Amino acid sequence: MSTMPAGPTPLHAATAAAPPLAPGLRGMVADWSSDRQTFHVAWGKAMMWIFLLSDTFIFGSFLTGYMTVRMSTTVPWPNPSEVFALDVGGAHVPLLLIAIMTFVLISSSGTMAMAVNCAWRRDRVNAARLMFVTAVFGAMFVGMQAYEWSKLIEEGVRPWGNPMGAAQFGSTFFMITGFHGLHVTAGVIYLVVVAVRLQRGRYESRGHYQIVEIAGLYWHFVDLVWVFIFAFFYLW
Repeated sequence: MSTMPAGPTPLHAATAAAPPLAPGLRGMVADWSSDRQTFHVAWGKAMMWIFLLSDTFIFGSFLTGYMTVRMSTTVPWPNPSEVFALDVGGAHVPLLLIAIMTFVLISSSGTMAMAVNCAWRRDRVNAARLMFVTAVFGAMFVGMQAYEWSKLIEEGVRPWGNPMGAAQFGSTFFMITGFHGLHVTAGVIYLVVVAVRLQRGRYESRGHYQIVEIAGLYWHFVDLVWVFIFAFFYLW
């Protein structure tokens, strides 16, 4: 009498061995006409990769447009070290807020990676906790970005004008950082929803917590995009 293994099947062991391929031309025709799966990737993960690929084109177009505008304008471009400086104790510290924002977002990638590791070990409690910590980091980033926006608006920066130099500075800044901030905000909501469902055992019936890895793909992408924004917009 055969016995079934107890507990859910691990994600990496769930994929069955592919049947042997038929030889010859007829075998090739049979393979092409049958319903065969080329890569054993879950639909959720595949769709996330497709979404991230399309988002890469959008952010790439935005950054390319920003570089084109900056190199072609005849009006001096504002100095980021002066525009994004903060006064701390009477000292003018350049890029202080941006450095803190970058540190917070990069740290959130670490907590998200640990959450994915816990999910693979089927430790849903710690995975959910780490996802909540990641969401808190993301909310802190959005809050600091809102402060950055309000500071520049008070100084007269607008999408159609800029008292510090080239008028295109305001439009590119609000467009690129706003679009990225929208992604971070959506990611925070996404992480909280997945973490709450994970904590309540919503995904137990699936036998795995791959949804955590899918959420991690999105979050790491958002962090990676910020690295490019930081390099092109604040350091250039």
